[in-house]
Amino acid sequence: MTATFESQRTALADVVAIPVTPFAEDGRVDQDAHRALLRRLLDGGVTTLTPNGNTGEFYTLTPEERRLVTELTVDEVGDRAAILVGVGHDVPSAVASARHARELGARMVMVHQPVHPYVSQSGWVDYHRAIAEAVPELGVVPYIRNAQLTGARLAELGAACPNVIGVKYAVPDAARFAAFARDAGGNRFVWVAGLAEPYAPSYFSAGATGFTSGLVNVAPSVSLNMIEALRAGDYPAAMKVWEQIRRFEELRAANGSANNVTVVKEALASLGLCRRDVRPPSRELPEGERAEVAEIAAGWSL
Repeated sequence: MTATFESQRTALADVVAIPVTPFAEDGRVDQDAHRALLRRLLDGGVTTLTPNGNTGEFYTLTPEERRLVTELTVDEVGDRAAILVGVGHDVPSAVASARHARELGARMVMVHQPVHPYVSQSGWVDYHRAIAEAVPELGVVPYIRNAQLTGARLAELGAACPNVIGVKYAVPDAARFAAFARDAGGNRFVWVAGLAEPYAPSYFSAGATGFTSGLVNVAPSVSLNMIEALRAGDYPAAMKVWEQIRRFEELRAANGSANNVTVVKEALASLGLCRRDVRPPSRELPEGERAEVAEIAAGWSL
């Protein structure tokens, strides 16, 4: 397993960028802006991207739009970065998306958390196993937001599916993460801190080697500075970056992360990089709150 998926595992131990999906004035995906934003990430040094992630407004996109986003990303990125395509919804839809990603040449998929009011732990394993077994050639990365899930269940999935190679762990509890990772099998998986820069230092101390980022859309160098510090074990330097991005991330996290994507797009709009439009149930920032986001973005070294 390790030899087969070595390059994919390496790609996960990095800043895993979640690109936004820009919309045009008519509401459709702005393909030109999308490509330009991807080039900006690549030119900024980002080497792992997740099209159709939550910062990309995955759940507001139609099936056709999700396919388009994947196609645009694969075409624009080429061999400049690893691509981890977000898939999800019902099992047949997730499998179809994963196979589409495979056909385009992507080598990994991230499986969004099951959207269902009743998720059993055994059912969680069954859901991910069905997807992973449908694309054995691809590295598969479950996105875990369920605090009730135990590490033993992930170990069960990993034993059945050698192509489950990493985990995006997004439960906001560093102690729980440390226990979960060890119960699941430790180095059997690559651990990605799924709550981005604010949680990266604490999760790295417990075994994560990568983290996801939406902020990276705005300031790639800031995110890369943090991972370089973490890799060096220089936690004081990492916390300096943490202090630098603290207010931006607080704005994103406020009110149950209601403005998670909104704040990122507002920052990009303030820099003239894309429109601020987001789709319901997200909403644009009120006029009075836009200036603070613009000031933060302007203050970073971009």
